[in-house]
Amino acid sequence: MSATDAGTYWNDIYAARPAAASPRPNACLTTTVTGMPPGDVLDLGCGDGGDALWLAGRGWLVTAVDVSSVAVGRLTRLAAEAGLADRLTAHHHDLRTSFPAGAFDLVCAHYLHTPLDLDRTAVLRTAAHALRPGGRLLVVDHGSTAPWSWTQDPHLRYPTPQEVAADLSLSPGAWTVERADAQVREATGPDGRTAEVTDHILIIRRTA
Repeated sequence: MSATDAGTYWNDIYAARPAAASPRPNACLTTTVTGMPPGDVLDLGCGDGGDALWLAGRGWLVTAVDVSSVAVGRLTRLAAEAGLADRLTAHHHDLRTSFPAGAFDLVCAHYLHTPLDLDRTAVLRTAAHALRPGGRLLVVDHGSTAPWSWTQDPHLRYPTPQEVAADLSLSPGAWTVERADAQVREATGPDGRTAEVTDHILIIRRTA
């Protein structure tokens, strides 16, 4: 599928639902980042923008990217309305063909899953190389299928955080895995249903 088609696919997804007035940050982000000194952060696949807005509100300088121009436009408006436009910029990127320039103290990739073709390993490897020394890559993946997920394939297997880290083939002399485990939580879907879901959490720190 072409970059244009990917943008159209996700634009249709976002346009089919009302814009979130107050998108919430992901729970793993808030527990991981609280206590860290603010710096430059890259939010990959920003979606409704809950993570980006939360980070900007705590002093981080946020670069948020998404393949959906609808999502990017909505987040830009929310940042302006919240008085955060000086700390948050949202950009349209198809990560299959381009990656944001710059060096970052934190790169977040929450649920960077898609039914379309995407070399996710290459994207995350590039993200790890975009970290400054001491910076962290936070990857939170689905570890189970929620009732409201776009896929209900009972045979779908989710890679473990250890497998994701191994696939990145990062030099242990320059990067170290700080966390690689699973966490169970109660989640609420877009239709208000609740369910117990599993998150796979990976944190990699650049040491050199």
